[in-house]
Amino acid sequence: MTEVEPANNSEFTVDLPHQSAALSLTGPCEVIRHQLERLTGASLVLRGLQLIIKGKPDQLERTVALIELLRPLWEEGQPISSIDVQAALGSFGSGLRPDYENFGQKVLAKTQTGRLLKPQTVRQKVYLDAMEANELTLVLGPAGTGKTFLAIVLAVRMLSERKVERIILTRPIEEGYEYSDAHHKKTDPYLLPLYDCLLTLLGPDKTSMMMDKALIEVIPVGYMRGRTLNNTFIILDEAQNTTSTQMRMLVTRLGENSRMVAIGDLTQVELSDDTTSGLAEATEVLKGVERVHIAHLTNADVVRHPLVQKLVELYASYDQSCFPYQGDPP
Repeated sequence: MTEVEPANNSEFTVDLPHQSAALSLTGPCEVIRHQLERLTGASLVLRGLQLIIKGKPDQLERTVALIELLRPLWEEGQPISSIDVQAALGSFGSGLRPDYENFGQKVLAKTQTGRLLKPQTVRQKVYLDAMEANELTLVLGPAGTGKTFLAIVLAVRMLSERKVERIILTRPIEEGYEYSDAHHKKTDPYLLPLYDCLLTLLGPDKTSMMMDKALIEVIPVGYMRGRTLNNTFIILDEAQNTTSTQMRMLVTRLGENSRMVAIGDLTQVELSDDTTSGLAEATEVLKGVERVHIAHLTNADVVRHPLVQKLVELYASYDQSCFPYQGDPP
């Protein structure tokens, strides 16, 4: 536990281990310190390696607890983002604080800039555990919940550990759309979101090298027909826009020592009204099947800019006013 000594009834002092920890808790242009003050109502002042917190007793308690939850980041001198602070704070209101405290042990990888990648909410951790434990995982949730990025991070880690031999990233594309040739495929607009994830994780040089060696393949769903994939981590993005036929074709591609993750948001189906979403159908057909897990992420798991979470909540509220209530996800 962080050593916290009461200076008086309205002040606590947190001793930090090194200058990097102090920089983590203040952030660039002190943006993290200002965010902590705004969210807790306390005042934070950094003097050398001492973080002095002033405020009412309940504000001090909340601030110190929040700083303790962020310990896995600042103790190692890792950058703290506004998303990290928001996720830690969210664990208080949801009663998930004990689970959040264990997240620091679930580090998956580092970005090219050295940032630790790990789950930031309890449901994200459940999702990650499910992908590791099951051959087929279906995950449903709104934009910004890290569905695709976490799957790619895990896939790259398993590839580096030689648990699989290659990664295939695939997405459905519009009927009649011509997939660009090999020379231009890295700028194909339908596949760019997948490349964005790879570039964040691996950087451009390593991404190109791994694709040139066929360790990572990014292709439309239609190109998966007729293949049997052994020792492969398959990620189907935008799965809500697969047809029933495409989804059935894809899940039968699984070979020996392979796993698949189908990712989608059923509020963003772009199929014609008379076409069944393959993802929606699969969540019903495969419910309760052994070695298949269906994960649900919610608005509370949005880990992009805080404004994104607010936008998701507003649209969800709008949808609720227009459509009958279907119950909360399990």
